[in-house]
Amino acid sequence: MKKALLTRLKFSTLATSLAVLPNLQAEDWPVWRGPRGDGSSQESNPPTRWSASEAVVWKTPCPPGHASPIVSGKRLFTAAYDKETESRMLLCFDRQSGEELWRKTVVKAPMERIHTENSHASSTPACDGERVYCSFLDGKEPVVSAFSLEGVLIWQKRPGVFSSVHGFCSTPVLWKDKVIVNCDHDGPGYIVALAREDGRELWRIERPNRTRSYVAPLLRKVGDHSEMVLSGSKCIAGYNPDTGGELWRIIGPTDQFVASMVHSSKTGLFYMTGGFPAHHVMAIRPGGTGDVTGSHVAWHYNPSGPVGVSYVPSPIIEGDWLLLNDDRGFAHAFDSKTGDIVWSTRFSRQHASLVSAAGLVYFLTDKGECHVVNPARNFEIVATNSIGENTYGTPALSNGQIFLRSEKHLWCIGRPN
Repeated sequence: MKKALLTRLKFSTLATSLAVLPNLQAEDWPVWRGPRGDGSSQESNPPTRWSASEAVVWKTPCPPGHASPIVSGKRLFTAAYDKETESRMLLCFDRQSGEELWRKTVVKAPMERIHTENSHASSTPACDGERVYCSFLDGKEPVVSAFSLEGVLIWQKRPGVFSSVHGFCSTPVLWKDKVIVNCDHDGPGYIVALAREDGRELWRIERPNRTRSYVAPLLRKVGDHSEMVLSGSKCIAGYNPDTGGELWRIIGPTDQFVASMVHSSKTGLFYMTGGFPAHHVMAIRPGGTGDVTGSHVAWHYNPSGPVGVSYVPSPIIEGDWLLLNDDRGFAHAFDSKTGDIVWSTRFSRQHASLVSAAGLVYFLTDKGECHVVNPARNFEIVATNSIGENTYGTPALSNGQIFLRSEKHLWCIGRPN
């Protein structure tokens, strides 16, 4: 009896210890580009090899849209549209089986004009474990909505107007008690923070220059304060995410931006890539005040053409490298400290942003090919995988699995949970 009691005590102690240890394999992917908003995953054993028939846990039909999948607990969410009914929809799937649990029509209106490489459902939802947030365009007004995890509408707000010949994409970003939406457009652009609980407006940033961009803000701790950083509307700017107050600004270096920014904990620098009509990659020192155009640019790559500069897919930091895929399908690795190009290779065009796990970087092309790359100075392709369908959404990594959004399906790749 004493031995049995001792065994139970040892088991209880072990269970308690395991309960407080960080479980890196159980990390959700609750917003676009993951929990840190930069494409990085803490997965230690992510999938690296698959095909349309191998290592597929499940594959389920999904209406069209370029929104990426997100993962929160036992649920997976994404956005889609139906041209016949003129509906924009929020969808929920069972994470384990792929079964569609519910779909809700959020907006029903004539389809807006879009770029040929955009869609009518390009904004990725965001989930805080209690509510799921989404954004669509209804004519000339963005519509931001909050739903319960069971699909019940909690609130819906129209924060302003929006106009762009290329269509709409404004992925919600979560910060403390706020959901933040960037509405740079060809008019009086703005960024707005709404209360997660009831949608009331908490702050508003009036943006300069009346120029479209499609950038999701990046949030980082800088010294003793937090900064919300983004490019767009002919500038790069840092704001206080609690108040919306501007901290610093870099003028230019071009007009329009799509790729979101990233940050390196090693160098402490922010990185911007993209631009139209001119092409730039830029490293920026944080912590400035006012106009820092002449003082806070650590290095600047400005080629005469688009080679080496990513316009649509957002880049990633992995170790010492800044990695990106440009609009012609050339992948590049920059030394994040110096800006030197370390290696370059050619895959094919992609709209999906880069993600990484266990030191590997995933390049998912528009053709549905995923190149898994070891980004060290001695460049190595670990695997090339294809699901045989075009892909535009950014992958989601969670609990040893990778979730892909193709033109017709959602895919769960890896090992069954």
